[in-house]
Amino acid sequence: MDIKKVVSEMSIEEKASLCSGRDYWHTKPVKRLGIQDMMMCDGPHGLRKQVGEGDHLGINESIETVCYPTASALASSFDRSIMKKLGETLGKECQAEGVGMLLGPGVNMKRSPLCGRNFEYFSEDPYLAGELGCAYVEGLQNEGIAACVKHFAANNQETRRMSGSSDMDERTLHEIYLPAFETIVKKGKIRGVMCAYNALNGTACSENRELLTEILRNQWGYDGMVVTDWGAVKDRVMGLEAGVDLEMPGGPGAQDQAIIDAVKSGKLDESILVY
Repeated sequence: MDIKKVVSEMSIEEKASLCSGRDYWHTKPVKRLGIQDMMMCDGPHGLRKQVGEGDHLGINESIETVCYPTASALASSFDRSIMKKLGETLGKECQAEGVGMLLGPGVNMKRSPLCGRNFEYFSEDPYLAGELGCAYVEGLQNEGIAACVKHFAANNQETRRMSGSSDMDERTLHEIYLPAFETIVKKGKIRGVMCAYNALNGTACSENRELLTEILRNQWGYDGMVVTDWGAVKDRVMGLEAGVDLEMPGGPGAQDQAIIDAVKSGKLDESILVY
């Protein structure tokens, strides 16, 4: 597919439609241009695919798949080969189930025993998390399945998960919270990054240009997709300007219309939709 040609033929409405999901787990298709939808599923310890009504809390039924040891358990092995093998195995399962992206690994730092996601994060050590995350990503992406590292960044508590702010100085951010992500972006060549629910120094991660554009893209050279955590969007237009590509999950279309209106009014440069 000639991507530049396809993009040149898209309407504003079609471009806006690709900025948010069709439902809980799928992107939107543009059938007239041959753009298919893609399914994403939760990971990283097993494929959590819902085939009926979707939700991001695991309330509705999922298909039966293998449940592997958690990241916290696997990281205790200090074994890159185990993590690569897990990625390869999950990649084969994704292929069999028609899944294009697996939402993992989770590499946030364990900073509090009360964090509800500690089980799915590797470690309190950024070097260990980065190295094992890279091995997992390599195995998964070798099977043709995109990995999506999460939750970018400084997501280390569940208290006020949608509105809390992780506040820190530059040294703390760059020496503790970002190195695992940086390693996986630069060394692991990951294809997806998920921005977190929380704010960073008072600015929502889904609207944080310093985080999503200046650090992730400009400093680290990332050229993949940025997807929101499910329901993390605060202001869709501000999110696009900050560097978010895809809002998940999908909705009734109000967000698409907000994008269209912003482009038509001159508030948002249309080129951002095809960046």
